[in-house]
Amino acid sequence: MDKGNSFAFLCHDINLLEHSNQVNLPRVTVIMPLKGFGEHNLHNWRSQLTSLYGGPLEFLLVVESKEDPAYTAVSDLISEFGSAIEAKVIVAGLSTTCSQKIHNQLVGVEKMHKDSKYVLFLDDDVRLHPGTIGALTYEMEKNPEIFIQTGYPLDLPSGSLGSYCIYEYHMPCSMGFATGGKTFFLWGGCMMMHAVDFRKDNYGVVSSLRYGGYSDDMTLSAVAGAHKKLVSSPPLAVFPHPLATDLNFGRYWNYLRKQTFVLESYTFKVNQIMNRALFFVHCYLSWGFVAPFFMAAFHVAAALRVYMNGQSLEEITYVYAGVRLVGFLVVCTLLALFSMWNLTRIEVRLCNILSPEAPPLHLRSYNWILVFIAMLVGNFLYTICAVRSHFSQSINWSGIRYYLKDGKVSRIERTQGTKDMHPVFTDLAAKYLYGKKELASKGNNHNKGKKRRQSKKFN
Repeated sequence: MDKGNSFAFLCHDINLLEHSNQVNLPRVTVIMPLKGFGEHNLHNWRSQLTSLYGGPLEFLLVVESKEDPAYTAVSDLISEFGSAIEAKVIVAGLSTTCSQKIHNQLVGVEKMHKDSKYVLFLDDDVRLHPGTIGALTYEMEKNPEIFIQTGYPLDLPSGSLGSYCIYEYHMPCSMGFATGGKTFFLWGGCMMMHAVDFRKDNYGVVSSLRYGGYSDDMTLSAVAGAHKKLVSSPPLAVFPHPLATDLNFGRYWNYLRKQTFVLESYTFKVNQIMNRALFFVHCYLSWGFVAPFFMAAFHVAAALRVYMNGQSLEEITYVYAGVRLVGFLVVCTLLALFSMWNLTRIEVRLCNILSPEAPPLHLRSYNWILVFIAMLVGNFLYTICAVRSHFSQSINWSGIRYYLKDGKVSRIERTQGTKDMHPVFTDLAAKYLYGKKELASKGNNHNKGKKRRQSKKFN
């Protein structure tokens, strides 16, 4: 059964569930930790706030402070909807014992409705489909053994090499769809859990996050693994993830640093051992992918020299064997690119089915030459980046520097934003965190105009 038919059957089941008089849909609280405001945020927030769900639903949008550009932008958006949605903005304050994102999430958990059965954590770069929340809730109701339900992003490269590097880095996560729902690839951009686990701190969920937690998904994945709990990924939980149009190489490097740095954080001793194993395996496979291309360059150079000297390749056995190996490498590379193309094709088709009202996504927007170059660049840099993260034990995440000790956040340093300093951006979404007053003012005027255009479009 293909994914289109699976979607049709699931929609039928969900409709039966929603229209049944015997079943009351559970209350769901959606917690969205926000940081900064950028080019795709307004569209993403709208897709989240306008989700179709037949049961009670509340949205808690959590920011660090009122000075965060996201505070004004999302407050204006909520005011547009009025009483049509149950949503509010919460100011969490500064984190002291964990990452700011985790702190925002836990503050949201403390403020959620007492009757909420499920809590859904969403990043502000997730673009939901209309029926996503209903589909996730349906899966949780169908299988109460699910501890965490997650999904995966479908990166939409903007055309820069950095955006394609992020695309090829994320694609292996989609292998979670091939395991029949059970997976250990947990993506922090979309996680649905039982609210009672947070109220009662079951399995140490809250304490593991609050006291030294750096990465929400890695920490929760470690808790799930330690207690043999089920992490599930339904086949319909794939979300369009547009990348910034000005995503330069420097911002990609900082993003890769954050991805490798999470392997330095851990919750349990077993988790530390697994992270170390993943560190070495990933480094080995990354350079194992790149090394043959360096060797192929030498073989091709030798063959060209022999050819220019008027000799036949068959006369020199080692050169002829090298050319054959190069041909084998080309075939393997084409197969790898075809596999990525086919998986992307399926996910693009699935996203178009799940969001029929949205502008359709197209596979022809992908540049496969840049995908190949990104595979070489990304795998070559991964090992260098991972080694640096190991020895530095610190990372700058959205203007905040975190220091680790024994796998946990031990110290936090913040750069206070002033009117005279240059603007600071996040890595993927080109979001302003803080900056010059004049620049922010121009950005607000631009965003207001953009907001009016998008409001007309989505209304």
